[in-house]
Amino acid sequence: MEPVPAVRSREHPPNVTAPADVVVIVPTYNEIDTIEGIAASVRRHGYRLLIVDDASPDGTGERVDALTARDRGVSVLHRDHKAGLGRAYAAGFAQAQALGGKIFCEMDADFSHDPADLPRLVEAIDGGADVAIGSRYVPGGGTEGWPWHRKAISKGGNRYASLMLGIEINDATAGFRAFRADAVRVLDPGTCEASGYAFQVEMTWRARRAGLRIAEVPIVFRERTVGSSKMSTGIAVEAMRLVTRWGWQARRERRVSSFASHQSPVAPHEV
Repeated sequence: MEPVPAVRSREHPPNVTAPADVVVIVPTYNEIDTIEGIAASVRRHGYRLLIVDDASPDGTGERVDALTARDRGVSVLHRDHKAGLGRAYAAGFAQAQALGGKIFCEMDADFSHDPADLPRLVEAIDGGADVAIGSRYVPGGGTEGWPWHRKAISKGGNRYASLMLGIEINDATAGFRAFRADAVRVLDPGTCEASGYAFQVEMTWRARRAGLRIAEVPIVFRERTVGSSKMSTGIAVEAMRLVTRWGWQARRERRVSSFASHQSPVAPHEV
């Protein structure tokens, strides 16, 4: 499957969103070693940064508080416990809407996602996409530092999600994204069922069902060199379970719709 290009006709030239209208949402849990570097890299583009910290015991929240005191373009949402990536992003989107942003970006705090790629995601939105996915599995994208079995699991998971949900996206599990603010209101992330990494798949599926325009922008994902991965067996199991259930749910809906469309109308009884 090829990426969907994000282009507009000459009659409708692309918008140019002011950097201050872009809000980059970064969830954190024990990211004290990288958060200052991430903040500096994001702010270098002129984008606003919103950090959602899940009560990190390593002091990440306090480090971010110091950043906000020095830079009004950095803000933080403190949550009182770790409740999963999906919940963190949902809270972040709600806060970003309150900030009045026009484009919202998601990215990790560990430099697995290169902040230098943020302008290309924003450009895809300005070019007409409602959702721009930083994709590892389109021409020009890739991964660095992953063993073969992790690549196989990731690609297999994406193929399974695409097959079960019919979304035809190469990298539905990717966590490096940009959204038009209006698209976020349509997707309503606060009502998503997934709390872990399946949140990304659920948002992609919702975008497809809503008829939103999705662009895949090639990026290179680099394995983190500091700290530990948040991926766990439980998160992977949740993703598989939810995607399977959503897939069967979608099939039932299609069967019901098809059955209804083939029924002959019944004339009302004469009285």
